[in-house]
Amino acid sequence: MSAPVVHGWCPGALRPMMSGDGLVVRVRAPLGRLTQEQAAGVARLAAEHGNGLIDMSARANVQIRGVSPASHPALIDGLTALGLIDRDVAAETRRNLVIQPFWSEGDLTHRIAHALTEALAQPDAPDLPGKFGFAVECGPEPILRATSADIRIERGENGLILRPDGSDLAAPVTEDTAAEAALDLARWFLASGGAPEGRGRMARHLASGAVLPGQFREAPVVAGAAAPAPGTTSAGQLVALEFGQITASTLAAQAELAPIRVTPWRMLLLEGMTEAPDLPGLIHDAHDPRLRIDVCTGAPGCPQALSPTRDLARTLAPHLPASQRLHISGCAKGCAHPGPAALTLTATAPARFDLIRDGRADATPEATGLAPDQIKKAI
Repeated sequence: MSAPVVHGWCPGALRPMMSGDGLVVRVRAPLGRLTQEQAAGVARLAAEHGNGLIDMSARANVQIRGVSPASHPALIDGLTALGLIDRDVAAETRRNLVIQPFWSEGDLTHRIAHALTEALAQPDAPDLPGKFGFAVECGPEPILRATSADIRIERGENGLILRPDGSDLAAPVTEDTAAEAALDLARWFLASGGAPEGRGRMARHLASGAVLPGQFREAPVVAGAAAPAPGTTSAGQLVALEFGQITASTLAAQAELAPIRVTPWRMLLLEGMTEAPDLPGLIHDAHDPRLRIDVCTGAPGCPQALSPTRDLARTLAPHLPASQRLHISGCAKGCAHPGPAALTLTATAPARFDLIRDGRADATPEATGLAPDQIKKAI
């Protein structure tokens, strides 16, 4: 079994990534929100220029699948007309921003996220690694703790703080200073050697011994809330997608109902709605075991995957022990769930998986070479 290829960057719209079913074109919705016109347009373009399948990423992005190199320019033209394309690859790469999706128009989270978006678009903004990202949530209880981000603007015990990921240190900021302070911290990350050869993450850099600037002081990390379940929220109706994927036709039907916010939990928030729409591919039951399975695209959609994964996930869902999470990975990279999981299945060959408990996809397995019927018994 050969080692999986680590690209070190994430796909965008202007710089897509080739996968087993064509190009993956990642659209970063402004402030994590699609107007009804934009959502309908994305659905139409995904059907016209892709294979009609759309993934929602763990960083609240929309990924159009199955795009051919020949159709990519027309897709970009369509996305540009919808206001969803940055001026160049560098600007697109920097705008790697996750926003707490339950914001209200004009509240503090919304205002700071808008200011940070504007700051990242400036010509003097730092050119950061492709996986480097920001998170903004200014409410009393954080809910993005499990969402990947390198620099976080959040609420501390005595007001807003700027926290580098992986640290119990933070610097006080205000609404007026938060965005520029976040960029200053990103510049420090680069200047202090955090991204050799253009790759790097904040937590890894700090773990290697990098010392933060003097204004960063001890600030207890507030325990975060669990990811919400599908249902009615203060901002609208939260609907889950089976394994984070939706068809263009279902997205188009949702676009007729309300503006859509993309969340980092592979759910969509339909603004202002109080009832769940009855549409194909949506999960409304908070206890559905599929919501406790993290699964990658698998073969043949991903060229690095050694086995299909999603049919196995559907087969195993009814057998998953209550309250446990399962991660199924087509290779040892573990893209769908980079951290440890209670149960992880890593493909080693077609329809053969290693079983790992309380570990990542590349950890030492408890059992090897399991077939699907053996996996049912093992879990």
